[in-house]
Amino acid sequence: MLRTRIGLVVLASVLLAIAVPVTAAYRGVSTLVADQLDRSLEDRAHTVLAALDLDRSPPARPDTVEQLLLPDGTTRPLGAPGGPALPVSARAREVARTAQGAHQEDATVDGTPYGILTKARPDGQGAVMVGQTYAGAQTVDDAFLRRITWTSAAAAAASALLSWLVLGRILRPVRRLARAAEHITTTRDLATPLPAAGRDEVGRLTRAFEAMVGALRRSRDQQQRLVQDASHELRTPLTSVRGCAELLQRARGRLAPADEEQILATLVTETVALDELVRELVELATDQQTVEDPEPVDLTAAAEDSARRFRRRTGREITVTAERPVPVRARPRALQRCVDNLVGNAVKFSPDGTPVEVHVTGTRLAVRDHGPGIAPGDRQAVFERFYRAAGTQSTPGSGLGLAIVHDLVAADHGTVFATAAPSGGAEVGFHLPPAPEG
Repeated sequence: MLRTRIGLVVLASVLLAIAVPVTAAYRGVSTLVADQLDRSLEDRAHTVLAALDLDRSPPARPDTVEQLLLPDGTTRPLGAPGGPALPVSARAREVARTAQGAHQEDATVDGTPYGILTKARPDGQGAVMVGQTYAGAQTVDDAFLRRITWTSAAAAAASALLSWLVLGRILRPVRRLARAAEHITTTRDLATPLPAAGRDEVGRLTRAFEAMVGALRRSRDQQQRLVQDASHELRTPLTSVRGCAELLQRARGRLAPADEEQILATLVTETVALDELVRELVELATDQQTVEDPEPVDLTAAAEDSARRFRRRTGREITVTAERPVPVRARPRALQRCVDNLVGNAVKFSPDGTPVEVHVTGTRLAVRDHGPGIAPGDRQAVFERFYRAAGTQSTPGSGLGLAIVHDLVAADHGTVFATAAPSGGAEVGFHLPPAPEG
């Protein structure tokens, strides 16, 4: 669960952020207490030495024990009788014997930890030993440790609770988006509304998902429309082929040779048209050119190649001119298919004996015919699938050639156009983005 995982990461980060300063603070306090104990021992030793110099007893303190250590190693208590005796180490005896220096050490007396300072007397008569119990310091240390532990635990618990609540609010749009995606997956309903998108990363994810669903919805609508249009367009040649075949079946050789020849010619014509229609439908539906990678393409070379093939195939006059041509960024085979479709369309609508003109200007390619032209109201519609302008219904063709040009050019981020030629006919072509330099 994403919320739990993020919550655990947040909690771990909080614990780490708390542990580092708490550890540093605990060590700092321990060091401060130890330094304070050392200064207290030093001050008490000076107080005891000053009192001895004045032949007075040092003032009593409940947390300290004082005794006199003579040069021969014997001890004499300086405080109230009945107090604990401080242990004497070899180093302490050395200080008392030489009456020089000082020595500090830790020891346990009757189960209580003490800090013991042995300091030489200025008059050379041994040394004084001052012991201070660590019980009070240990109590302070334990109290500090308990409080800081409970405080840290409470802060970590509060952080975990707060992060859990905040993460629930932050991830709420993600959960809504996930439910919408699950609903779309289950029902296949691409019109399912998505949650409102904010301005954060979740909002960007929602908008991207919405764009993807919209693209899928448009693709499915286009596929359904293509299937409907294709079924309508396929019905005419199939009906013609079936009618001719049934007529031949019923006649069984009783038709006149001229009638039989006409029926067979109709069968061949309709079969060729049906084959072309099916081929273009498959290409339009699968968009086989999309497997190519865009690269710099010479528009003039593509136009010359297409013109050369159509001259050989049709015997028509096809001219290619270029004015400041610029390489375009496109898929080579897809671009060649676009030029072929435009030239083939111009050849189909141009009367016999009239030329077809291909002109390249910069990143623009235009194919001009000398046919009936395109009415202003049809200049955008001619790029739709199966569209036939008025007066062209009897013209051979599938009505998909310009639609394929539109789809392939749009896939390469270009635009198509259809205009009237100055002296009659139509000019149809496209613009493509220039290839990047270098």
